[in-house]
Amino acid sequence: MIPGFLLGVLATMFVAAGLFFLRFWIETRDSFFLAFAASFTIEGLSRVAVLFQPRPNESSPWIYAIRLLASLLILAAILKKNYGKDG
Repeated sequence: MIPGFLLGVLATMFVAAGLFFLRFWIETRDSFFLAFAASFTIEGLSRVAVLFQPRPNESSPWIYAIRLLASLLILAAILKKNYGKDG
């Protein structure tokens, strides 16, 4: 029961961070903030997906693939910000 509760708390925090960055994207229209909002929201939803598995296990390859996508979004946003045209 405790691991499920902690996953729920973590998912809520990730989605809240995603909404926080979404607010900055709405104000600035900077794609950097949009990528961070998408990444944190994906991370939160991946935690929710773990909760709905028959036997919750975070070592599933699909969960790692989803988290890799979220991390690559942040990496791409940083690289675009530093080396892109709108940098």
